[in-house]
Amino acid sequence: MNESKKTPPPNLAENWFRFFQYDPAHDKPGHVRDILLIIATLIATITFQAGVNPPGGIWQDDKNGHTPGRAIYASHQIPFYVFLISNTFALSTSLLVIVCLTYRFPLHPEICVATASMMVTYASAIFAVTPHESVRFRYVLIAGSLPVICRCIFQLWGRLNKKE
Repeated sequence: MNESKKTPPPNLAENWFRFFQYDPAHDKPGHVRDILLIIATLIATITFQAGVNPPGGIWQDDKNGHTPGRAIYASHQIPFYVFLISNTFALSTSLLVIVCLTYRFPLHPEICVATASMMVTYASAIFAVTPHESVRFRYVLIAGSLPVICRCIFQLWGRLNKKE
């Protein structure tokens, strides 16, 4: 692997995007993994927080037919479920990236337990603040499990193609 440092182009203002792109000739895999872990952790943090504290907050009173503890944003059903499904998909994808990038690291089983516990905490929090509409919860559950299912399918597909 070439250890030489990448020098900035003469006109960085015009070529900054190309300069900062991943370059296998100059970027070490360990550094790339570290950057991906940071990005995945930031996404997991933001999406977890957004799910636990939904936009607009929660109802504090029971006036006008409100239920205390339910998300205010849930009164706009379609936008709320678009938010909830997208947020759940982003959280579960980022957690999958974290688990995959830390595979065979020391304490990996503990990382998996913490990740699973975080998903359970997230699920219980969103179920607590979301109106009870079990049909729509299916979509949230699908969004949460879809990244793992897709990763399993891709792994299986890759193994089957290697055998051919």
